[in-house]
Amino acid sequence: MAHETTTAQLLVRCLEAEGVEYVFGLPGEENIGLVDALRDSSIRYVLARDERAASFMAEMYARVTCRAGVVSATLGPGAINMQLGVADATTNSTPLVALSAQVGLDRIYKETHQAVDLVALYRPVTRWSELVPAAAAVPEMVRRAFKTAQTERPGAVYLAVPEDVEAAQAPSGAAPLPVNVVRPEDPSASQVRRAAEAIAAAEKPVMLAGHGAARAAASEALVRLAEHLDVPVSTTFHGKGAFPDDHPLALGTVGFMRHDYVNFGFDEADLVIAVGYELQEFDPVRINPDGDTTIIHVHRFAAEVDDHYPVTVGIEGDLSRSLDALVGATSARGSGAPVTARIRSLLAEEIERGRADDRFPLAPQRVVADTRAALGPEDVVLADTGAVKMWMARLYPTYRPNTCLVSNGLSAMGFALPGALGVALARPGVRVLAATGDGAFLMNSQEIETAVRERLPLTVLVWVDDAYGLIQWKMDLELGRHSAVTFGNPDLVRYAESFGARGYRVTSADELLPALKEALDGDGVSVIACPVDYAENLRLTDRLGALTDPL
Repeated sequence: MAHETTTAQLLVRCLEAEGVEYVFGLPGEENIGLVDALRDSSIRYVLARDERAASFMAEMYARVTCRAGVVSATLGPGAINMQLGVADATTNSTPLVALSAQVGLDRIYKETHQAVDLVALYRPVTRWSELVPAAAAVPEMVRRAFKTAQTERPGAVYLAVPEDVEAAQAPSGAAPLPVNVVRPEDPSASQVRRAAEAIAAAEKPVMLAGHGAARAAASEALVRLAEHLDVPVSTTFHGKGAFPDDHPLALGTVGFMRHDYVNFGFDEADLVIAVGYELQEFDPVRINPDGDTTIIHVHRFAAEVDDHYPVTVGIEGDLSRSLDALVGATSARGSGAPVTARIRSLLAEEIERGRADDRFPLAPQRVVADTRAALGPEDVVLADTGAVKMWMARLYPTYRPNTCLVSNGLSAMGFALPGALGVALARPGVRVLAATGDGAFLMNSQEIETAVRERLPLTVLVWVDDAYGLIQWKMDLELGRHSAVTFGNPDLVRYAESFGARGYRVTSADELLPALKEALDGDGVSVIACPVDYAENLRLTDRLGALTDPL
């Protein structure tokens, strides 16, 4: 007698066919069949302590592999809790497949225990959200889920599996569908010609590399075009590393909440070549306030509509092929190298001043400088949402794509620690650091136990100020005072040690770099508590606000 296959087992076989290595999640009564089927598969189930954290693990795994991460939860509260990381993935254009249980078809049509319309709940924050109605639908629906998440505009998809469907027997012969990946296409020759004409007519062009450039591994082609045209290149927060910060044409990172040095590179530009840029990364009004700058949009898909992003020429296709086509269609030219050099020197001077700043609590610039000194070019830092993100995105020199990770679509707090677990699994041998404020750290600090249990080498650097520092910064800037932003913290060293991790307490400026090096060279989990002097926040915005003359 042939062994019968359940829907859960068929689902796992389909995940294996898609090349899934890990499923991050929490089990529940209604999806124990899936968890049990994973036990007998090639896929490793990573048990998290919270569904939000599991979704961040899957998202950051996907960010550095460019393959869909997979997260799983039970129905009701588990599925609802998982939604934050799913929404974060969609707004960050990151491929993710989310699975949850759902009440059975035998009671979903009526008021019943733990019943919520999860498909409707997930629809606004995913590329596709659907209920699996029968075992026979699993192969087609899983294939569509991964195709939608990975090969169209990247984002999250969601499938709800009713508990009675999960336990049902799959039809005889049901099997995963073949995985056929559509290869990237060449750009339109006519659009390349139009773009070349716009470039030839421009006097002060500038390039902007976004998250899509990092995702598409287009760094080498970006460098070729920039050097050919002798045009400065800025990146978004998400695009950090897509163009190396040590290149002479690197302009720095744009997206800070005030008019930063880098913005001056756009102020007088008459043409922006935007490569892999997506509007949710930051508002284009910041670089095109009058909406009169010529825009060349180079991406896998068309740009969204915005008054301040009026696309003159859109080139859709494989990014590297598109950039190389522009090299072939344009003539070498000179550009505004003095502006680039001046902006680069201002940023370098700021981080060098920080490197020499011995105050305690530490200046944010000192923390950034020591973090850079402790990490190699291939190592990965995740900068959590808050003041830490602003300082790291502005000043942290980045040389490879996807080595400085932020959330700038949804800007979800608390992603860095669980996300570091996903990165550590995706990139074994690479040192991983979660840089987080104390507010964000305690949102998902329970995942220290997960990292210890999984024997993952990672370090958490907590910027301690006993407050929601970014909100205090904004309040002081816009209201002249602040409230409801301060809190107390546990002893973070003892807290880390209670999970079985190593704890470090920084008590002077010269202790941070040695602590970072020791922690990063270790083979376990470390937490470093580093007090930070955020008086520098207002000094920075005051200094930038005084910059009114073009550089």
